[in-house]
Amino acid sequence: MGLTPHALQKSLDLFYCLNSTTTIFSCSSERYSIHTHPRNTSSTLRASLASVVTIPDPSMANIKNLAPPQLSSSSPSNSSIVVSWHPVAHAVQYTLSICKLDSNTSMGVYNTSNTSLTFSGLDAGSLYVITCFAWDLEGRKGDSSNIKQATRPQTPASVSVSVVMNGSVAGLLVSWELDQEVYGPIEYNVMSDLSLICKTTSSSCTLSAVGCGEVHTIQVTASNEAGPSYPSSPASLALVESSEGNCTLTWKTVAHADSYMALIETAGSSVETCNTTSNNCTFHCPCGQTYLLSVLAFNHAGSSPQGQVLNYTTLVCCPEDVLVSAVSTDTLEISWKPSRGAVLYETRAAHSSEVILCNDTAPLCVLSDLSCDTAYSVVVIPCNDMSGSVSPFSLAPCMPNNLMLNPKNSSCVTVSWMANNRAANYTVSANGDDDKHICSTNESSCDITDLSCGSTYEVSVEANSTAGQSLPSYSEFLETEPCCPVNLTVDQVTQAMTNVSWSHAKGARLFIATLTSSRGHARCHTQDSHCLMGCITCSTNYTVTMEAISHSGRRSNCTYQGFSSSPCCPSGVKLYSTTSNSLRVYWRSTGSNHSSIAEMVGRNSNYNCTAAPGDNSCDFGSVQCGDIYRIVVAPLTQEGSKVQFCPARLYSGNSMSNFIYRGKRSVD
Repeated sequence: MGLTPHALQKSLDLFYCLNSTTTIFSCSSERYSIHTHPRNTSSTLRASLASVVTIPDPSMANIKNLAPPQLSSSSPSNSSIVVSWHPVAHAVQYTLSICKLDSNTSMGVYNTSNTSLTFSGLDAGSLYVITCFAWDLEGRKGDSSNIKQATRPQTPASVSVSVVMNGSVAGLLVSWELDQEVYGPIEYNVMSDLSLICKTTSSSCTLSAVGCGEVHTIQVTASNEAGPSYPSSPASLALVESSEGNCTLTWKTVAHADSYMALIETAGSSVETCNTTSNNCTFHCPCGQTYLLSVLAFNHAGSSPQGQVLNYTTLVCCPEDVLVSAVSTDTLEISWKPSRGAVLYETRAAHSSEVILCNDTAPLCVLSDLSCDTAYSVVVIPCNDMSGSVSPFSLAPCMPNNLMLNPKNSSCVTVSWMANNRAANYTVSANGDDDKHICSTNESSCDITDLSCGSTYEVSVEANSTAGQSLPSYSEFLETEPCCPVNLTVDQVTQAMTNVSWSHAKGARLFIATLTSSRGHARCHTQDSHCLMGCITCSTNYTVTMEAISHSGRRSNCTYQGFSSSPCCPSGVKLYSTTSNSLRVYWRSTGSNHSSIAEMVGRNSNYNCTAAPGDNSCDFGSVQCGDIYRIVVAPLTQEGSKVQFCPARLYSGNSMSNFIYRGKRSVD
């Protein structure tokens, strides 16, 4: 029987192996042997049908190698890879091999005439290298190509769910075990049947926010570059805090179960059981407690294995004994008893759109930079009843500002300010060197009275209300008018000059003393407590005034008892001799109503005589001649004393008829 290679292709399932000397192939129930002879000889096909075919040596064919297959791959599951390719021209068969990355060991060689192949039984989340080449009808091997493909990751295992709180917001913490041997980055997708989703590359993820009494069916899927894994088994969570201090645990019923027993374990390891034939159980659950919950199903054959363990923490307890106190006009201190189950407290002080926050693990918080004269609502969170922890608190009034002083007189000043508080009383204080004055009002001004002269006062205002006392305003300083000297004395030194002296005056630095009359005035400026003034007119009544001036120029006008200058000294004094050893002294009449006295003082004897008011002469009797005499004529004051500063004249003579004036002559 003569066969050609072309005919064999149609009727035989032919396998070539160029490295062996004999290839066995079969066709129906008959077996054939092909022996390959050395190069440059022919190959003879021997078969039990006694048919011989001569086949040329493939190495002698002048045909190009087959092209490498163009591979594409995917991983439909976490244990399989599908490889496919387009047909290669002249190819009748394909050979594929697969090995795990970083492994030199092939996991198998596969031959196929199809254009796709599925590899099964692979490791999840692993990277594989797949190599493929084609064969033609003459047994020639084509060029190879390879492709890398990862299997999908393993389904997440040991999935657990627990309730967590972030402030006052509840969430579901979903966790699972990580597969440490997977290839490449893995992303986990957590999905709830109530449309909550979270993604992560770690071993846990939180779904938020969840409401009380919701039942969630949760699935976790792992994804890599090959695609997602199968989702995890659904985890049903249902625990409702049905009323204050009570919780209801629910579960899905199980086929063939007659009854159920709920195991309720607290953090203190005490276990409470609840037996029921329904799918729920209610138990007492105080605030701030953590429970491990599980359910066993029972029938006549016994109990089921322990199912899902639910880790649940009830809402933390409300803070108790909340105490709010003002540290200063813009700072509040809030303290309370520690709340069971709380790990973090949030304290808020709210007013209108202004909210000041404080987060701390300690049961104490200080809120600062608050607005004065403002009512705040202070809330301490966590709390399952917000209204129970709200504490209204008003801060002390704001500090008065724009303080102004308006002196009304020497001992009174009007103090005004800007009142920017809702309802407050104000106290004005004036602190001086030796005294203190206050006034109170609910308006924006107040009069301070009875201020001391010559003093400097520091003036400030404070606001106070039932909420407390404000900071004092910025101070203004007030200097009152200087004091007037208590005692002032005018002493006449000469007929035309006086000496004015006075006592100490508080607050005065400069003095201006003035003597004023209808005939003129005299004035002196000094920092001393005395001064001399000339141009005084005799027999004149003067008004005595003084101006005391402070360092800042404030002035006090002081008025004293009037001063009368001494009577005028007589002028034109002349001496005449009379009979009987007497001398008569004459002077020009002053026209005053004062008596006058004439004194003649010699070395050996003294003489005097008095003239009545209006008289202008008097006589010295029994005068001894031959002496030099000093003669003074002076008026007498109302008190009868002699004016001391009238001028004296000297006379001498050997006989009563020969007395000579020894001074210079004058025009008087």
